[in-house]
Amino acid sequence: MSQAKGYFVTGTDTEVGKTLVSGALILKLREAGFTALGFKPVAAGCYQDAQGKLLNEDVETLRLASGLEPEQMELCPYLLEMAAAPHLAAEKQQQPLNLNTITQAYQQICKQGDAVIVEGAGGFLIPLNTQEDLGDLAQSLGLPIILVVGMKLGCINHALLTCEAIKSRHLKIAGWIANSLSTEMPLLDQNIQTLISKIPAPFLGCIPTLPKSLQKPNNAPYSIAALSFAAQHLSLPRP
Repeated sequence: MSQAKGYFVTGTDTEVGKTLVSGALILKLREAGFTALGFKPVAAGCYQDAQGKLLNEDVETLRLASGLEPEQMELCPYLLEMAAAPHLAAEKQQQPLNLNTITQAYQQICKQGDAVIVEGAGGFLIPLNTQEDLGDLAQSLGLPIILVVGMKLGCINHALLTCEAIKSRHLKIAGWIANSLSTEMPLLDQNIQTLISKIPAPFLGCIPTLPKSLQKPNNAPYSIAALSFAAQHLSLPRP
């Protein structure tokens, strides 16, 4: 692992598999002997558990992967009810998102483990407020970036644009991961080879489409079995 205290996981879009990858990376780090924890700066979209408590499926996936009991540790400083762009969901909830608050919450998590996997929300430049975006947060944390590419039509352009945005912030891309999503795209291998030739960072693996038995229902976290399946197809970045 890098000397940095973890990785920042971003994606080419929303719904490209950042949560699946983040959970899988946590499992791989734990298997390697690290106390690895997940962190989500902001989560938009909640469901209610049997007791009526608001939960977010991404945060609960990170909790499961981290081996934490419910309410054992705060993994997300901003939990927003509406499934929308975080700054808009926060505006509707009248709860402005503050970069310093997120950074302080991350620092608290860092005290609890050897490595933290920070899962972004949406894409790399999604706004947090009128002046700051997730790219600013990534700069503030200074973690190496792992890019998740959702393998679908348009992904090459989305991936290369995201790489340009990351590079413009003077951040290191520790590696990138292809995620096959729910249906395999035509010419998948050729698209991956194109990305390998274009992205100046190590290719860490391709996650096949999850078997039906491992696909998660709506408003539920990924199972440990699903995260383990994904982890089998990934490599950790080299130190």
